[in-house]
Amino acid sequence: MNALKQLAETGQAPWLDFVQRHLIQQGDLKTLIERDGLKGVTSNPSIFEKAIAGSKDYGDDLAAFLKHADHGPMAIYEHLAIADIKEAADVLLPVFKETKGRDGFISLEVSPYLANDTEATIAEARRLWKAVGKPNLMVKVPATTAGIPAIRTLIGEGLSINVTLLFAVPVYEEVAKAYIAGLEHFAGQGGDVSKVASVASFFVSRIDNVIDKQLQAKIDAGDTALKPLLGKAAIANAKVAYERYKKLFSGKAWDALAAKGAHTQRLLWASTSVKNPTYPDTLYVETLIGRDTVNTMPPATMDAFRDHGKVVPDAVEQDLAGGRAILKSLEKSGISLEKVTADLVVDGVKQFADAFDKLLGAVAEKRAASVSVNKATVETDDALKSAIAAEQKQWLAEGKIRKLWEGDKSVWTGKDEDHWLGWLDIVRHEHDHVGTLARFAEAVKSGGFAHLVLLGMGGSSLGPEVLAKSFGHHAGWPRFHMLDSTDPAQIRTLERTLDLKKTMFIVSSKSGSTLEPNIFLAYFKARMIETVGDAHWAEHFIAVTDPGSALEAEARKDRFAHIFHGVKSIGGRYSVLSKFGLVPAAAMGIDVARFLEITAHMVTGCGANVPVDQNPGAELGLLLGIAVKQFKRDKVTIIASPKIADLGAWLEQLIAESTGKQGHGLIPLDSEPLGDVSVYGKDRVFAYLVLDGNEQKAQSVHVAALAKAGHPVVRIAVRDVAHIGQEFFRWEIATAVAGAIIGINPFDQPDVEASKIKTRALTDAYEKSGGVAQNEPVFRANGVAIHADAKNAEALGRHNSLATYLAKHFGRAHAGDYIAILAYIERNEAHGKALEAIRTRLRDARKVATCLGFGPRFLHSTGQAYKGGPNSGVFLQITADDAHDLPVPGHSYSFGQVKAAQAQGDLSVLVERGRRVLRVHLKDVGTGLKELQQAVDHAFH
Repeated sequence: MNALKQLAETGQAPWLDFVQRHLIQQGDLKTLIERDGLKGVTSNPSIFEKAIAGSKDYGDDLAAFLKHADHGPMAIYEHLAIADIKEAADVLLPVFKETKGRDGFISLEVSPYLANDTEATIAEARRLWKAVGKPNLMVKVPATTAGIPAIRTLIGEGLSINVTLLFAVPVYEEVAKAYIAGLEHFAGQGGDVSKVASVASFFVSRIDNVIDKQLQAKIDAGDTALKPLLGKAAIANAKVAYERYKKLFSGKAWDALAAKGAHTQRLLWASTSVKNPTYPDTLYVETLIGRDTVNTMPPATMDAFRDHGKVVPDAVEQDLAGGRAILKSLEKSGISLEKVTADLVVDGVKQFADAFDKLLGAVAEKRAASVSVNKATVETDDALKSAIAAEQKQWLAEGKIRKLWEGDKSVWTGKDEDHWLGWLDIVRHEHDHVGTLARFAEAVKSGGFAHLVLLGMGGSSLGPEVLAKSFGHHAGWPRFHMLDSTDPAQIRTLERTLDLKKTMFIVSSKSGSTLEPNIFLAYFKARMIETVGDAHWAEHFIAVTDPGSALEAEARKDRFAHIFHGVKSIGGRYSVLSKFGLVPAAAMGIDVARFLEITAHMVTGCGANVPVDQNPGAELGLLLGIAVKQFKRDKVTIIASPKIADLGAWLEQLIAESTGKQGHGLIPLDSEPLGDVSVYGKDRVFAYLVLDGNEQKAQSVHVAALAKAGHPVVRIAVRDVAHIGQEFFRWEIATAVAGAIIGINPFDQPDVEASKIKTRALTDAYEKSGGVAQNEPVFRANGVAIHADAKNAEALGRHNSLATYLAKHFGRAHAGDYIAILAYIERNEAHGKALEAIRTRLRDARKVATCLGFGPRFLHSTGQAYKGGPNSGVFLQITADDAHDLPVPGHSYSFGQVKAAQAQGDLSVLVERGRRVLRVHLKDVGTGLKELQQAVDHAFH
């Protein structure tokens, strides 16, 4: 008879601390039971990590599971692990029956992430117990402060529990008392206590591993008398624990439970492989043999004991006095067993969590290879790469991605961030209710509408614009237009393209009180009444707004054709995957159901249980956050394939409005023309989004040169336009993560509100008096006037030409700064080309980053970063006389006056924040832009 089988004669049950699919399916587990008298199996995250990541046993099962539906790493792990647990339980069932429920168990651990959460541990244990559905399952629960009350509750419900991470005898006593209390409760509820089992996993070798190091340090310092204590502490501690076991499970109270069939909670010796190679490889088996105990051994230790182990009955009870003396000597030497064991619990939880991170990371990697997700690659220098790795390690250790998904506001500033995380779950929510959008889409199509006009600003408009430009026009569906400007010429241009009788308007406003959508509505309501009459105009209008808003009330009163609700816990710039983006998408003829299904793959990939090094959104966010915080690379330069180029404008708003505040933040740059590598400073990060089949060679060559020059480059391969939703979510997660690293609240926009307040005051003044006072220019010539506040005027000095003023102004832009052109004029192709030429000349001359925004559009986007972000911008505001103004129905002001108020409010806040800013006013836009371009060319020839 081999030594393993002899253990049964001593009253000890050998269990295996290992599980893997081939062990079960190839009959090895059954062989161990028959040959060695194996009585049970334990598992933990580290064991499953090695099994799943280190073998090919699970490939077919994983592929089949994902073929049915996409799942996150946790769900995949549980699917694979529970299958193993069930199969092993079936193999062990004869042992379970033969020992009348004393042995024959297999263990499955609750998530180590929950080790310090009692209620979550209880819920997880119940769920796993139900999912496995085998009588010989033991759910593993750690003996943490939070775990012990969970143990009492779970035992009281009739679950069998393996209590893990026990190191200290006093804690073991608490665990045993919790077990007994749980049994008493279960019996009191009429439960059959003979059906409940538990083991207390008392860890051994880890104690010696720590204490031996402390002893050796003292020995090396000259205290050689301590040498005999090496390798003795763990066994001594276990002997004392066994003595307590015998006392705890005796006496009248226990006898009453035993009479009802209760089993004692046996001590299970865990961590029984030696860590010190000089110790006998069977040390923690031979010395711990005792009645009513379990020893769970890893395969190598089991093989060693089978080969040359010595069976000494009741070894654990031998020389208890000597064991106590050893522990006393340790205390006298200044080594605190209490501290060592307390630290080991903390470290044990961390080790299991780290192993779980590795396990989920390995599963995430296998999943990513099987699902349709846009792939990203990052090129950086070693310094940035090392800093990102360090931050990844910290995020893993602190479980920050899980905290983010749990809505833990401590991830950011601890203010109200937890109120703004509805976007995390919105894809699932919208997909569950996608039928509503499908029915709406059919109503739009059957209504014969030729045009679809979205009236909105910022987050309500930029996302739908990306979808419209990327997907293009669908035959048989209305053509999409967007109005996000108060410029009268812009409104007239739009109106000229429309057949109002065949036009559907979407009024999009979260709050329902935003100025621009309200006056757009007023204008086109009046025009529609003129066109189709007072009885039918509302049939052409749809409202998308948050519940209870003023817009909803108005839409209900006027009987709009449709009203859709947003989610109050989603800010505008995070709303594209909610009704604010999906209602326009459905009306354009986009297959919203498929779009959401594809997007969901990225949501899953960025999920709570995907470690940061495998999490696409977190990886990007860490890069952006570390780049700005540690390397001052705060200019995120966006380059995109032509067909998805409009994604850049959406990204500008998301990044700028989320991160640019309190003097910190990222400055996003959309559509900056490509330039020679020499014009780019060391303040840049480049994001290159390349659409499959739409790659532009010039862009690819340019990006390759930038990477070669040492600039950080993120390449994102977008599979097709239907995958653009994945980028919405990736960048939302990335922005939230970057915001956490920067140390700001990524969900507020305090400086946007400041501009709105200024604008409101000015429009009120127009309403009351018909105008506001205008400052005199500091220079005027050829239809161009320059305006500057006192501080900026003093800094520039007095000059006699536009070119000199511009040279002085932009000469204030130095390395690390950026130049922003803020143009309150019609956004059209001709104006865009003229301003891009100016932008390019300034970028190449000053070798600084450049931004271009049309007002008031950018106010709801990059305007936040310009005012609240780092004071590194040099701004040129461009305003102009309106050749033909438009009145706002129901108000005494016009659209031109509103635009002027917005420009003046914007300028006032920039000045208040101490920004380097100059306003140029053009008498005529066309000739004025030519004059401005010539002046810039002359200034920087």
